[in-house]
Amino acid sequence: MNAIIMLVVVLLPILAGIPIPVLPFKNRKQLMCYVEGVTILTSVLVLVMLLNRPTDSLVLFQFTEEMILEFHLDGLGMVFAGMVAVLWPLAILYSFEYMKHEKHEEVFFMFYTITYGITLGVALSGDIVTMYVFFEMLSLVTLPLIMHTLTREAIHASRTYFYYMIGGAACAFMGMIFVLNYGGSAFVMGGTLDLAKAGENVNLLLVGYVMCFCGFGVKTAMWPCSSWLPKAGVAPTPVTALLHAVAVVKTGAFATMRVTYYTFGTEFLKGTWAQEFLMILIIFTIVYGCSRGVKETHLKRRLAWSTVSNLSYILFGVILMTPAGLVGALSHMIFHAAMKICLFFCAGAVIYKTGRNYVYELDGFGRKMPCVFTCFTLSGLALMGLPGMCGFISKWNLAQAAVESGTVLSYVGIVALLISALLTALYIMPVSVRAFFPGKGFDYEKISDVEDPNWMICVPLVLLVIVIFYFGLHSQPIIDAFAAVASGM
Repeated sequence: MNAIIMLVVVLLPILAGIPIPVLPFKNRKQLMCYVEGVTILTSVLVLVMLLNRPTDSLVLFQFTEEMILEFHLDGLGMVFAGMVAVLWPLAILYSFEYMKHEKHEEVFFMFYTITYGITLGVALSGDIVTMYVFFEMLSLVTLPLIMHTLTREAIHASRTYFYYMIGGAACAFMGMIFVLNYGGSAFVMGGTLDLAKAGENVNLLLVGYVMCFCGFGVKTAMWPCSSWLPKAGVAPTPVTALLHAVAVVKTGAFATMRVTYYTFGTEFLKGTWAQEFLMILIIFTIVYGCSRGVKETHLKRRLAWSTVSNLSYILFGVILMTPAGLVGALSHMIFHAAMKICLFFCAGAVIYKTGRNYVYELDGFGRKMPCVFTCFTLSGLALMGLPGMCGFISKWNLAQAAVESGTVLSYVGIVALLISALLTALYIMPVSVRAFFPGKGFDYEKISDVEDPNWMICVPLVLLVIVIFYFGLHSQPIIDAFAAVASGM
């Protein structure tokens, strides 16, 4: 019975979200109470589940001896599920105010709520087949969220997203066939491949790993599959915040951890051409994403290119294929989620209150929107890696893991991290400087109507900044937990 809670936390938001458009809500307040209630209840159940971790697996369906749909909660799944459970209620609260003037609100919250359950399904997947099924379901339910406004740009962005996700699904599926043929489907730290069975087909297995990594990694926007992420910024900000910080992109990073450490195994992969090939792509993406961010003048697209770069920080930790690398990857996965969702919330607050989208339109906004731009600046400093904030901790862990790895490419990766930190300052700080220091003689009457949004938007911003500082100053307990996960405990 203890394992049933895994099924409950996945099905609750899915089954509660499906009927939202047809439920007889008398007013918007009832809709808000229903959606937030379902979300909070799900998050509470997730936290209860994490505190009382089910030790048994829950088999949902068995196709063949090897192809099984099952839930199992291990350390890595606990980290991902915990992150999602903490951030989703804040995103829902923010979205109530932001979506107030949008059309088709019930449809939006239907898909938004369903996405929560499917993301938890990825976290609780006990084998690669189950993860693949929920991974692709996530692509399907987030597609309507991207095209929500039904503008030409939104439809084009959703089409691009769909094409990339279909291509990624095909690659991941072909890689998964190798796993099922040469090993077990269950996730086991160290991998499940039977190398004796593989015989002389080692290079073929490495091809399968690269296909799996790149297929699942499409959601992380690793180059050359990066363009879909900035285009998805046309979606409402509550969507882009989750796409770029929690649900879609972090699911991709989580899946690459599963494939590398729990399916193929680092003992088999480390030192091979597959590791070197992927590391080159990842290091290039780190610098490429930041470079595009510096050139971009649209605020949300600038943050999207930043996400492209920072997701490859996580992949860099993964591809080091060491316990320290996994610790660095997990720490940046969690800390980047808090930093980036805060930055997107701030950008969305500006768009919601003023309709301004471009960096050059934000002169003087810092005095008129002090809460929003203070939170933006602090989150930006954390993203740059300022000591005392969580971004510094995760980048330090990644650099330390790279030094311990001791390979030429790992040292090149450190250089890429340093270049990225500089470029991050170049695309983040101009926003804050323009907002707070518009220049002598600036006419504030031109922006007299600009003001901070209400508490539904400001409270999530402040809470996220508190989280950023807390983990920057008191990170050791959570880093110890990540170390336990990386060691297989």
